Amino acid sequence: MSGSEPQDADLPKALLKRLIKAKLQEVDKAKGGDGTRDFQVNKDALLAFGEAAKLFIHYLTAAANDNCKDAKRQTISADDIMTALTDLEFGELVEPLKESLEAFKAENREKNKKKQEASKKRKSAAGVAEVGGEAPAEVDGTAAAAEGEEAEKGQNRDKGDAEEPEPMDAEEPEAP
Repeated sequence: MSGSEPQDADLPKALLKRLIKAKLQEVDKAKGGDGTRDFQVNKDALLAFGEAAKLFIHYLTAAANDNCKDAKRQTISADDIMTALTDLEFGELVEPLKESLEAFKAENREKNKKKQEASKKRKSAAGVAEVGGEAPAEVDGTAAAAEGEEAEKGQNRDKGDAEEPEPMDAEEPEAP
């Protein structure tokens, strides 16, 4: 091995075990089982799965890199990987990979959309407090003003600008 290759780049054993067990349960369910059976995986089998996965990744990466170089690019794309799968006679994996990739992208789009909406709500709430000035519309003169002050203090706490109580001097004795 050359000095530039990471020698301890093993796949996480917990992840491998989880993937293997999930696939075994899926196969069990497809064969008429209930899919809840707890499968055990031998340490040597887990090691063999990990090594096989690493070899497959290296093999696929080399083929995808060749496709990338042929196209005079330096960055491997998902299309390069799919082409490499076909070139290496693993064409049956292309469709499931495309489906998984699309599902992953859709999930990420949904997460990003939710994050943006939450961010907009926080910004608009902060903007209303800053633009509105003091307190929200007075209902009875005291409760609404107190709520406005509490909300303002809460925002300051979130920003780290909250007023801290002054420390007590240890030298001064308390009155009896």
